[in-house]
Amino acid sequence: MPAPPTIEAHDLVKTYAARGRPPVRALDGVTFAAAPGAVLGLLGPNGAGKSTTLKILTTLARPDSGSATVAGADVARRPEEVRRRIGYVAQRPVTDPMDTGRENLVLAARLHGLRPATARSRATELLERFDLTEAADRQVRTYSGGMARKLDVAVGLVHTPEVLFLDEPTTGLDPQARTEMWAEIERMTHTDNVTVLLTTHYLEEADRLASQIAIVDRGRVVAAGTPSGLKDSLHGDGLVVETADDDAVGTAAAVTSRVPGLREITTEGRAVRARTAAPAAVVLPELLSALEAAGVRVATATLARPSLDDVYLSLTGHTFDPDTARATQEATA
Repeated sequence: MPAPPTIEAHDLVKTYAARGRPPVRALDGVTFAAAPGAVLGLLGPNGAGKSTTLKILTTLARPDSGSATVAGADVARRPEEVRRRIGYVAQRPVTDPMDTGRENLVLAARLHGLRPATARSRATELLERFDLTEAADRQVRTYSGGMARKLDVAVGLVHTPEVLFLDEPTTGLDPQARTEMWAEIERMTHTDNVTVLLTTHYLEEADRLASQIAIVDRGRVVAAGTPSGLKDSLHGDGLVVETADDDAVGTAAAVTSRVPGLREITTEGRAVRARTAAPAAVVLPELLSALEAAGVRVATATLARPSLDDVYLSLTGHTFDPDTARATQEATA
C-alpha cells in the first residue's frame, strides 16, 4: 500500500474582508496532496493564493471551509501537533539581525524544547551544513543576502521537522546563492526524507526541484502533476513571434491564425504565441513569409519544447509573469 500523503489540502476556501472594497476570495477550493519525502512546488504569481495556503497549512490562519492535514494531523483540530512536526521559512527574515548566527539558532532550538547542550550541538551542526561556520559568531546584520537566507532555512530545520514549508526562499538571491539553496533543498529531501512544500514564481526552480507541482491561479488549482507530465500534456512546440512595432500585433495574430499547423494563438504585448500542430521546420518559414507579405516587421522568432510557462498559458490564457500579477496582493490580506 502506498504511504498516505504527508500534506493534504481539500477544498480550502478563504475570504478576506477589505475595507471600502468588496471581499477578496484568496482561496476558492484549493485541493492538492504531497507524498512523503517529495518536493511539492506550489506555483503562481503574486496574489494567486500561495501564501494564504501556507498560512492555513502552518496553522497561522483558519480556512472558511475545507480541511487540511500535515504529517497526519488536522491543522484545525490539532494545531499544536502540526507545529511540532513542521518547519516554516517565511518570505520575510525571522532572525534577529543584532544577534549572531549561532545565537539565533540556539534560541530557536531552545524555543522548540531542546536542552541547552543539545541546542548548542544542533546549532553547530547546522552552521557547518549551511557553510556558515566562519560567520557563526558575527551579527546577522553583517551577512550577505544569501547567507541570511540560509540561516533562515537552518532555523526552520533546527528541531528536525518532518515537513518544511519554504515560502519563496530564493527571491532576491543572486544566481550562486540560489544554486546553493537548490542543492540544500535537494539534500534535505533525498538524505533526510523531509517533505518540502515550496512556493515560488520561478518556473526554472520548480522544474529543477519539484517532483510534484500544483499550479494556482486566482485562488484555484488549475493543474497538478509531475513537471514532465504537465509538459507532455501539451503536444507540439511553442512558437513566439515578437513584432518590431507595437501596433502590429493584431495583424500578426490574424496572419498567424491563417497559417496551417498553428493553434492556441494568443497575444501579449508585442508577442504572438502559438503551438505547432505540424513540423516546426515547415511552419516557421511559412509564418515568417506570411508576416512579411502582410507588412509585419518581426523582431524575434523562437521555437521551444513545451515548458511550465506554456502549461500555465494554456490553462489561464496569460503567461506566468509575477510583474503582471493581480493588483490585489495576498500578503496584505
